[in-house]
Amino acid sequence: MRQPRLCAPRDWSVAYYHCFSRIVDRRRVLGPDERRLFVALMREYEVFCGVQILTFCVMSNHFHLLVGVPSAPSAQPSTEELLARFEVLTGRSPCESNRQQIEAFRRGGDTASEQRWRDRVCRRLWNISEFMKLVKQRFSQIYNRRQARQGTLWESRFGSVLIEGAGRALTAIAAYIDLNPVRGGLVRDPKDYPWSGYGEAEAGQAKARAGLGCVTQALYHGEEMTEERSLERYRMHVF
Repeated sequence: MRQPRLCAPRDWSVAYYHCFSRIVDRRRVLGPDERRLFVALMREYEVFCGVQILTFCVMSNHFHLLVGVPSAPSAQPSTEELLARFEVLTGRSPCESNRQQIEAFRRGGDTASEQRWRDRVCRRLWNISEFMKLVKQRFSQIYNRRQARQGTLWESRFGSVLIEGAGRALTAIAAYIDLNPVRGGLVRDPKDYPWSGYGEAEAGQAKARAGLGCVTQALYHGEEMTEERSLERYRMHVF
């Protein structure tokens, strides 16, 4: 399922959020494997929920995300379109189990239950709270199973700030997020930190480049530019 481009700088139907959350007691439990897992789950639910990660940073005890969330479409997607979203999710075959459920509704002629299923799925889409809940819950489940632990992993629900407007405000938040490992003394150059949007973009990751491209395009009022030029301008702004 292809990720839609959300970031046209004049598209005011997209809301931008700076989201963040910490591990309980601020314990430093997110090593390289855990950070890779978090990023992988974040990318899965990015597609599933129909949002876009503009940039991010996962540290040892907290994370930051800059997320674009479009308004829900006026027409509800079809059952087939919604089922296709489950194809990106790993785990216990969520796509197959949902298909079986829909087939059972249809065999019984139960259109009301199929509609309720569509309504339930749509409530999880284009929604920053649902996106964050899904990522954090799924990560906690896997982490707790691997570590043979129980209980709360995250310090609280999550924090979020709505970014008013685009341009400099959006770029300032993106730079703040990507400079986290520099402020923490982990790297001297943010491009050397692999668990961040800027680090991924410099390594050639397509979604990370697209996300930062949105940020740079907003700063330069929608000017079209190559990926290389966009990264160069973003780097100049960061430094």
